[in-house]
Amino acid sequence: MEHGDRHITVVDEHGNEQLCEILFTFESDDFGKSYVFYYPVGAEAEDEDGETEVHVSAFIPGDENEEGELLPIETEEEWDMIEEVWNTFCAEQEEGEA
Repeated sequence: MEHGDRHITVVDEHGNEQLCEILFTFESDDFGKSYVFYYPVGAEAEDEDGETEVHVSAFIPGDENEEGELLPIETEEEWDMIEEVWNTFCAEQEEGEA
């Protein structure tokens, strides 16, 4: 994972690079990890429902000259916590649009 200000480059299991925009990041004291929500650049309204597919990963930030590392979400408890954060984010976005 390479960091820009609002972009990261994600490398998939086949070695393909995908430029992604960071939606937001947060830290969890309960799990002692940082998390990032992101989506591929240009995919803002890609599917037939006008929905953007958002990805989430745990991450280890890199030092100034080093790349960070994306990690898979490992437990059901983590997914539950992430879902709560996502639902809160979406509710706040909807309030801001009203």
